Amino acid sequence: MTEPQNSDRAPNVPSHPPSSNNGHVKTKVHYPNPPDAANPDPATLREQWKFAIRQYSKWYSHAWGTAILAGFSFFALGWIIKGSNPLPSLSRENSSSPPSSDAADDSNRPRP
Repeated sequence: MTEPQNSDRAPNVPSHPPSSNNGHVKTKVHYPNPPDAANPDPATLREQWKFAIRQYSKWYSHAWGTAILAGFSFFALGWIIKGSNPLPSLSRENSSSPPSSDAADDSNRPRP
């Protein structure tokens, strides 16, 4: 059921032995994706740049769409929980408004 392991390959062994320099050991690091030896031609760079811009634009618009959808969802949830408008600044009963003229007339009228 188990396959025999290949003993020809040593796992995670550096390809070059460490070099010694005044008592300090240095190892050469091998990156999985090394940089290009030369810059690509302008047409390739232009194509990569356009692709990157399209990807960023897509991600940016998705982020804004998600944020707007979340805002509407939380507003609706607040409306459902409270039973009325959850934003006090948008309510019609604003206590900071000046009293109406009917209320002012009633306060100046003598009581019987």
